[in-house]
Amino acid sequence: MIVDAARKALETGPLCDPCLGRPFADRSFGLTNDERGRALRIAVALAEDEPFEPGEEIDCWVCEGQCSRYDVWAERATEALAEVEFSTYQVGTRAPPLIEENDALLRAEAGLPEDAGGRFKSECNREVGKRLGMRTGTEVDFERPDVLCMLDIQRETVEVQVNSAFLYGRYRKLERDIPQTEWPCSACGATGKQLAPDGGEQDCTECGGSGYRYDDSVEGLTAPIVREAMDGSEGVFHGAGREDVDAKTLGTGRPFVLEVKHPRVRDVDPEAIEAAIDESTDLIEVEGLRRARHTMVERVKELEASKTYSLTVRFAEPVSESNLKEACEALVGETISQRTPSRVDHRRADIVRTREVYAVEGTLGPDPVASAERAENAGSDASEETSESRHATIEVHGAGGLYVKELVHGDEGRTEPSLAGLLGTDIEIEALDVLAVEGEGEPFERSEYFVE
Repeated sequence: MIVDAARKALETGPLCDPCLGRPFADRSFGLTNDERGRALRIAVALAEDEPFEPGEEIDCWVCEGQCSRYDVWAERATEALAEVEFSTYQVGTRAPPLIEENDALLRAEAGLPEDAGGRFKSECNREVGKRLGMRTGTEVDFERPDVLCMLDIQRETVEVQVNSAFLYGRYRKLERDIPQTEWPCSACGATGKQLAPDGGEQDCTECGGSGYRYDDSVEGLTAPIVREAMDGSEGVFHGAGREDVDAKTLGTGRPFVLEVKHPRVRDVDPEAIEAAIDESTDLIEVEGLRRARHTMVERVKELEASKTYSLTVRFAEPVSESNLKEACEALVGETISQRTPSRVDHRRADIVRTREVYAVEGTLGPDPVASAERAENAGSDASEETSESRHATIEVHGAGGLYVKELVHGDEGRTEPSLAGLLGTDIEIEALDVLAVEGEGEPFERSEYFVE
C-alpha cells in the first residue's frame, strides 16, 4: 500500500526526496523525510524492476527547490544572529501558499489522507533548526527560547525575535520618599513641559522639567545599569508588591525581577552588576542577583508573601508597657477586617478585606514630653521613672495585603480590631520600615526559576 501511494506520488511529476518522504513522515521514526523519500523511490524502482532515478531537488514541483536550500537558510539565520548572545533558539517558517497547496495536492493525487505525514514548514523548521544548532553550538527550545528566527520563504528574509532576559534579586531602600518605580508627573504628562504665560513652552512647575514626580526611584537606580550590561533596548522593573513611598525597605529586602528587552548579551556577571548598582548610589542597595527564567516574573507578582514591618509611632496619651503588651498580644492570630483605607479609596474599590496577623510586638521608647512632665511634678526628684510613654516601636508580621498602618491607627474605625482601638488612644505613624518579604509556605528562590 505504501509503495502504491509512493508510485502514485512519483507519477505526479518531478519530486525531490524530502517532498516524496514528507507525506509518510508518520511512518517509522529515526528517519529524515529525505531518507524516507529516497527509500520509497528505491522501493518503487525495485517493485517495478526499473532503473533507479534520483530525486530532482531543483525541479521539484511541490517545493520548487526549497528543500535543497536548508543550508542556505541556516547560514542566513546564523548571520542574522551574529551580534546576539544566546544559548537556546527556535525556528519558525512562513511557507508560501503555493507550496502548502502543492503539499495538499500531492497527498490527494497519491490517495493519502489530507492529514497524512508532515507539512513543509514543519520540516523546514526542523532541518534549518538542526543546522543552526550545529553552526552556533546552541540548543533548540520549543517553550521559551532566547531567540526565534522566522524564515519568510517567499520574501527571502529572516526575522529575529530576541526574547527578554531576567535578573532576580532583593533590594533595600535606605532612604524615604523614593518610589519603587518611576512616577510620571501627571501635571505635564511626563513631558517635563507646560504652556508658558506668553504662549510658549516652559519647564513644568510641578516636576521641574524632569517629567517625574520624584527624582529617583528603585527602578531608575537599577534598570539602566542592568540594561546597559545586557546591551538591551529597555529595562522593566517587576517587584513583589511595593512599599509606600515614605517607607524604607531594610532587613532581607524586597524581591524583584529586572526584565531586559532585546538583550544582545545574556551571560552577564550578576555580582559585577550588583557591585555597580551599590557603588552608584547611597539610596538603595541590592543583593542576591541571579539570572532568572521568565517564569520568575509571575512568581514575584503572584506568590503569596507575608510581610514584616517596623513602625515608629506616637500615642496621643501616654501608654503603659503592660497595656501595650496586652494590646499587641490581642492582635496576634486575629483576622482583621479592613475597609479600603481612606488614603487610597479614591483609586481603589471600596470593599472590606480580611487579613491575618501572625505576630505583633511593641517596645516603648523615650518620651521627652513625659520626662519633662515627670521632672516638673517630681520637684527635686527628677529621676523618678515611669513605665508610660507616648512613643513606641511596633513590629508586625502579617499576611500579604495587610494594611499595616491602618492596623495600628485604625483609620477611624475602618479597620477592626486595631491597636489604637485596643489601647483607647489615637496613634500617629511617624515612620514605617519594611523588614522582610517572604513567601507563604515556600521561598521565592527555588532552583527551577533560575538559569544555572
